[in-house]
Amino acid sequence: MRVLELAQIMAGPTCGMILADLGADVIKVEKLPGGDDSRGYREPRVNGVSAPFLMMNRNKRGIAVDLKHPQGRAILLRLVRDTDVLIENYRRSTLEKLGLGYDALAQINPGLIYCAITGYGRDGPLADKGGFDLMAQGFAGLMAITGEPGRPPVKNGNPVSDVNAGILAVAGVAAAYAHKLQTGRGQLVDTSLLEA
Repeated sequence: MRVLELAQIMAGPTCGMILADLGADVIKVEKLPGGDDSRGYREPRVNGVSAPFLMMNRNKRGIAVDLKHPQGRAILLRLVRDTDVLIENYRRSTLEKLGLGYDALAQINPGLIYCAITGYGRDGPLADKGGFDLMAQGFAGLMAITGEPGRPPVKNGNPVSDVNAGILAVAGVAAAYAHKLQTGRGQLVDTSLLEA
């Protein structure tokens, strides 16, 4: 299974990490300039590199591409032709505006499994909002059951919505891949931090 991961921080990279651990050929496509934001995490660092970045991106190959530049877009389109799965965790419509959304890429590769991880889902009143683990934990009510009685809500120590969204995405990708093996057709896999 060849996977293109256009994702950063935690939720999308969790999906890519698990697929890579299971043997998929995962190519992480980092944004230019700057790459994955988790590269900038200060502590802990291993040989000058963010430990969270190293952990979330083990077993992956990498490339950095400016998707707003015509050559960067052409590189991605060339990669998509031979890809089974594309993982992305941009805000809804970000890639569509660049001509790189599911509908456009499925025209190039009808077998493409397009996995989108958003903050609040691809439809509904919050669909265009960005999402982070802390916000999802609060919005979903998880923080209301964490902490001590009579005290304010507390964030769970682990980024549970990020990690769970990545795990849910893996399950969706596995089901879509089984479907693809039977039919040759890809599909859209959609999950969110709030659902997780």
